[in-house]
Amino acid sequence: MISDANHVPLSPLTFLTRARRAFPTKTAVLDADGTEVTYEALAADCDALAGALRAAGVRPGERVAVLDLNSRWLLAAHFGVPGARAVLVALNTRLAASEYRDILAHSQARVLLVSPALVPALGVAEAADLPVDSVVLLPGDADVTLPGAEPFGQWLARADGAPMEHPSDENDMIAVNYTSGTTGRPKGVVYTHRGAYLNAVSIALELELTPASTYLWTLPMFHCNGWSLTWGATVVGATHVCLAAFDAGRALDLVDRHPVTHLCGAPVVLSELARAGIRSGFVARRTVRAAVGGAPPTKETIAAVQAMGLHVTHLYGLTETYGPSLVCEYQPGWTELPAAELAQRISRQGVPTVSVAEVRVGDGNARPVPADGRTVGRILVRSNTVMAGYLGDEEATAEALRGGWFDTGDLGVTHPDGYIELTDRSKDVIISGGENIASVEVEKVLAAHPDVIEAAVVAVPDQRWGERPVAFVATAREALTEAELIDFVRARLAHFKAPDRVYFQALPKTSTGKVRKHALRELARSGRPDAAPET
Repeated sequence: MISDANHVPLSPLTFLTRARRAFPTKTAVLDADGTEVTYEALAADCDALAGALRAAGVRPGERVAVLDLNSRWLLAAHFGVPGARAVLVALNTRLAASEYRDILAHSQARVLLVSPALVPALGVAEAADLPVDSVVLLPGDADVTLPGAEPFGQWLARADGAPMEHPSDENDMIAVNYTSGTTGRPKGVVYTHRGAYLNAVSIALELELTPASTYLWTLPMFHCNGWSLTWGATVVGATHVCLAAFDAGRALDLVDRHPVTHLCGAPVVLSELARAGIRSGFVARRTVRAAVGGAPPTKETIAAVQAMGLHVTHLYGLTETYGPSLVCEYQPGWTELPAAELAQRISRQGVPTVSVAEVRVGDGNARPVPADGRTVGRILVRSNTVMAGYLGDEEATAEALRGGWFDTGDLGVTHPDGYIELTDRSKDVIISGGENIASVEVEKVLAAHPDVIEAAVVAVPDQRWGERPVAFVATAREALTEAELIDFVRARLAHFKAPDRVYFQALPKTSTGKVRKHALRELARSGRPDAAPET
């Protein structure tokens, strides 16, 4: 018999309710400015935030955008916004002004909460220039004003006084996260309360978080809602230590001054920590679990951070899977292996995380390929932690979930021990410092330059960032310079999306007229990118 007694909608909001009850006086958040917030105070902030949104007329299912660095307020928004039955849109802090306007318009956000320090990134003279009903300035030290925006305290004072509301349906939207797609147009990935609940519990289990844990925010909270750790660290009542924006020296200082037990990030985070640690001779006072997603760390980085007291866990996932969906689970004896051999073991993406029902490397009909470590197929995921779809894009949703599997677009092999290893990506997406760059998006901007005939963008390996984009351009003006084109892109897209190099030459084509990107990749990686490619 299913009834209210035995069927309660799953929602991460219950995590904060429990933490407030179990650990009311415990430090929930140590903010970047040194402010300490207890779980009772954090929950009160979330209640007030939910009440203010309701008072502002935000209705269930409507979107609320937040543009903020890692802070107590962005963490609170992960509970307060859904606590108003609204949907959180946590914005990437590294985008260009036009990208913010596009996302705000596409998501149909009613309210934008923004840190004063990030107001200049919006590129507007007044709040009315943004496609939202109202703009609220979060607390902050930056001496920045935006005419028409309301101070947070003043806005919060109108809260209706009621607490957060839990969803009546666990399949209600809790968040929309934007990612670069292969078409170059950002897609809004829809998360549900149910999926967020399950993935948060899963990541807490995988990283062995407990009430004694202290989690350092070296990963942006906007990135897949911090790989669900905004909710996952809260489920056990751990302490969140906010690092507003990643700085390796500052991160190591926080690890030294506070009982930090966990941190996460892209490979560049680990390599920067290694560099800073080598320079300072840093050694952690306790073992710190460091989860890394994206390209596997190099053996040199692993050796360096191991010597510093960091225990590396390799994860794999996408925005469409709420973040981590594979984990390279350590087997007995791995920690005693030499660095080079350990690096080879953890370079594999691994096995499904606790919440993931099934991941397979499949052929064209989604049938599993032989587990021989050689046969390449597409990595497919089936799970309660796969997105509900792309906001407002039924066609793309149907294609992504075709046949009852989410097609990641990544290619890989299955080893005899069942561990999956990526071999390549079938999508033209460049992963740089943990951020996705759609090559098509950059190509469209380059092609918009009046002196560019056509352009192709490919990835090249980068020791620091993992990958970086470079461009090949056919031009109608011989005097056109590399710097001119790079500045042209930087003026229209987030700076990290601009190519590091631009090479001027005719683009190699197939017999059907398609650009032979594999040839350009080989040229770019050969050290002779200006050489004429073979036709």
